[in-house]
Amino acid sequence: MKNKKNIKKHGNVVLFPGTTERLLDEARELAENNHYVQANELFDKVFKLTPGDETSLSVYAYSLYETKNFNKAKEICEEILTLGPSMYFEVMELYLTICMQLRQYKQVEKIIASLFEEDVIPLDQVEKFQRLKKLNADIAGNQNAQLEEFAEGTSFEEMFELDGAAFMQKSFPAQLVIVHELEGKNVRPMLAELKWIIEHDEIHPFVQSLLLILLVEQDVSESLTISKLNRTETVNPSQLELPMEMPQFQVIYQHILNRLEQEPSTLDLVQSLLAKHAIVTYPFEWLDYDSEDVAISYIDFVKTMFGEIQEMDYELIDFIQGLEALVNLTDM
Repeated sequence: MKNKKNIKKHGNVVLFPGTTERLLDEARELAENNHYVQANELFDKVFKLTPGDETSLSVYAYSLYETKNFNKAKEICEEILTLGPSMYFEVMELYLTICMQLRQYKQVEKIIASLFEEDVIPLDQVEKFQRLKKLNADIAGNQNAQLEEFAEGTSFEEMFELDGAAFMQKSFPAQLVIVHELEGKNVRPMLAELKWIIEHDEIHPFVQSLLLILLVEQDVSESLTISKLNRTETVNPSQLELPMEMPQFQVIYQHILNRLEQEPSTLDLVQSLLAKHAIVTYPFEWLDYDSEDVAISYIDFVKTMFGEIQEMDYELIDFIQGLEALVNLTDM
């Protein structure tokens, strides 16, 4: 007797093995590429045929949010929150934001208060939920026109919308706080302002790099003119590697590992320094310096901190000191 394939039926619809998985992959890809309407249509069809898994449902909820289908997005979030704890707080953040969009401020206040009272919010999420609590209170109180505009249906990302000129007026630490707020958000809606800031001739190189990294992480395709360290180059974030994946970094890092294999304390310090400087020089790396010479100079630079005086490449050491000054926040 021939083996029969495991073919499921849903009403009059025959589901062959792998069909729903393929459709879910297609829907997720559509959402990830900002084709939210098409993604929502496909998700809706699939979830009529099969129960949704946590990951796919969360993508669906976010995609619904992006098309301002808040009531349906809220329903999907509620479904996810019953499935288990693995994505609970990520989904809860979106759920609370949706409730604010629906002007359900008392519900948001009650939920957040309950989470804090039960002391269940992970430490790395506490600040985020405190911000949501304050934002909800501000919106509920109609304290200013900007927040009223948000309540009318401003997108989630626009809560963090940038004003380039205002950003450039802020202190270096304040700029870092804003950049931190942008991490994990869809930055495409604010691309014009980000481009203006990144290309500004007074932008701090470290902040410039962090903003560029945000675009690289989200595979944003845009022509940007980067000027720093007396060099100017046009780049496209979608074609760049992240700082620690750049070719010269990898070569320098390997040289350092080979030389400090028996000196773990020195190795830790050199690695930390190298990683910070890889960000501030990004995307130019260490300009035209030889990779092995750079590795040796970083080792020499750190060893001088321990009082080990030795012959050094002073041009490279000066360059490293200059990079260190750029990332030394205590002097800013």
